[in-house]
Amino acid sequence: MANHKATKKDVRQSRKRNERNRYYGKTTRNAIRDLKALTDKAAAEKDLSSVVAMIDKLAKRNVIHKNKASNLKSKLAKKVNTLA
Repeated sequence: MANHKATKKDVRQSRKRNERNRYYGKTTRNAIRDLKALTDKAAAEKDLSSVVAMIDKLAKRNVIHKNKASNLKSKLAKKVNTLA
């Protein structure tokens, strides 16, 4: 690593962003897992909107690609619609 103030600052910023992105990503993955485990359609529909919002935020922050976000939302909506 270069011994410049700007480079050191960039390393600090990227480390902080990386930790934040990992936190948001893991939190969203856990929410998706919990949503997939639900068997009650009413509860699943209620949780779907919050999980979709989390996925959209990840795509907006460039943590995941926008197409991956679309695929995740589509699969989750399909799963919720198949519940009885």
